[in-house]
Parts: sequence; C-alpha cells; structure tokens
Amino acid sequence: MSHPPSTPAPDQSDGASDGPQRADGPDRLDRLRIGVVGAGRVGAVLAAALRAAGHEVVAAAGESDASRRRIADLLPGVPGGKPSAVARACDLLLLTVPDDMLGNVVRVLADSGALREGQYVVHTSGRHGLDVLAPATAVGARPIALHPAMTFTGTSVDLERLAGCVFGLTAEAGEREVAAGLVDDLGGRSLWVPESRRALYHAGLAHGANHLVTLVTEAMEILAAAGADDPAATLRPLLTAALDNALEHGDAALTGPIVRGDVGTVRAHLDGILAEAPTTLPSYLALARATLSRAVTDGRLLPIRALRMSEVLDEAAAAAAADPVHRLT
Repeated sequence: MSHPPSTPAPDQSDGASDGPQRADGPDRLDRLRIGVVGAGRVGAVLAAALRAAGHEVVAAAGESDASRRRIADLLPGVPGGKPSAVARACDLLLLTVPDDMLGNVVRVLADSGALREGQYVVHTSGRHGLDVLAPATAVGARPIALHPAMTFTGTSVDLERLAGCVFGLTAEAGEREVAAGLVDDLGGRSLWVPESRRALYHAGLAHGANHLVTLVTEAMEILAAAGADDPAATLRPLLTAALDNALEHGDAALTGPIVRGDVGTVRAHLDGILAEAPTTLPSYLALARATLSRAVTDGRLLPIRALRMSEVLDEAAAAAAADPVHRLT
C-alpha cells in the first residue's frame, strides 16, 4: 500500500485534468476500517480488492440474496448488518447503491446519527459528485466521489480487471490524498473530474460502453437473420480491430460504405434490415446519420454525395413509418 511521490491534484473548480494519472500520495495510506452499504456487483468487488490491499472490511450491508451471496463469496468472514450499523462501525463508508437511491441513503444515515465527523464517506456513482453527499458533509464527514470506469460481473473475475482501471475522482483538497491512495490500492489510475462535469463524464462512458452493448447485440441479430450460425464469432475479430483503431485514430479509423459514399450499398442494407430485422432500423439510421456527419466534417465525403446518402436514409425512415415490412426498390 505504499505510494510513490505525488504530484498535486488539479484544482477541480478550474476544469478537467489533461488525462488519467497514476494515483499517488506521499505517504503510506493508513489501514482503514471499511464498511460497505450496497454489496452489489461493484461494492463487493471493490471491498474485496481493498481488503487484499491491507484494509479491514468490518461490515457489509446487502438486502438481496445475490448481495448476500457476494458477501459470502468475495468477503468471507465479514459480518452483514443494517446500513446504519455498518456506517457506525467503520472509518470509511463505501456507498455502492443505485444513483437514484444515493441521496436518500446518505440523508437517512446522516439524520439517524450513523455518520460522524472525520469519517470518510465514499460513493461510486459516475453521475454524482460531492453535492449528493451534502448531508454527510454537514455532520463533518469527509466526502469523496470514486467511480470505476469499468463494467462488473460481481465475481472474482473483476479483481484482475481493476488493474489499470480509470477511476473518476472528485474530492476537496483535504480528501484528495486519501482518494488517490484508495485508487492506488485498487491498482487503478485517477482521472480528476470537476463537480460540474460529473454528468458529462458519465455520459461519455455510458454512450461508449452501454450503447455499444446495444449496438453489438443488434448487429448479431442482423447477422443471425442473414444466416450466420455464430454471429458473435463472426463479429469478434472485426469489432476488436475497429475498437482498437477507433481508440487509436479517432475518426480516421472510419471505413465502410458511408465514408466511401456507396449509396447503393447503404440502400441495400436498409432494404434487408426493413425486411428481416426491422427493430434494428432506428439505431442503424441514427448511427448512419452520425457517421455521415463526421465523414463530411472530416472532409472524406463530398457534401453533394452526403446529401444523396441522407435522402436514402430519410426514405428508409419514411418507409418504416408507413409500413414496417416495406422493401426499398
């Protein structure tokens, strides 16, 4: 749990940092007594990782059968308890509850006297920053927002995936060293996010990861309709290369019929989708229009060609509205 020499965290009121940095701190982060409220996929895994780093997990609260199983599997020997009892037992309270429940959980714990002065209260929401922890701050607790930019299964598989994971951090000056130290103990990298940009930060992650799942699932549906017996295996090498290229080169990685201006090919796509996989048409049209716009802005597609492509997309949308099984001719 030792930390290399630190560089100061940026002032979060002045904007985002230049990019993720390795979490650090000038001194060894003292062992903390950690309590977890909401032992779901994220909470149980983070608590297990912090326990492996030398911290003591003293109690965990989980309401569902699945949460209790995760506590037993990932945190053997850690007693369960009610949220208020868990909060009273720890130096650092890790709140890993759904975004829409977080504010109420903090308020109830503060009003009940379960939170105290000097206690660290850390949530893992991507959307929220420190404002949602105001009831805790009001009683003297020390707030930290610590969001892992990672998808979780809630199993031991996730522990290895934390290595190199970026954590979106928001904290005041007095808590930044501890926030960065926690990320270091988790094996991650810190990205300091200003309070005012938490929602924007989370939107970028959700758009890139959550919507990607929808996109890939729909692509597999289209391939299955085309007769592919293993759509996932068909897509895997293509998607892996496309993702790597996009992360490395941005818009320059764009390939395919839209950036080439192949109107006839896109028309044929739309014809097949309308006939065989019409539920995927809205997302195909939305992403085709976004791709078209970026190709024009990038100078890779002439506006006159883009206009014809846009007309074909509009025709498909109108055909779907009039008759979901209509085929373009």
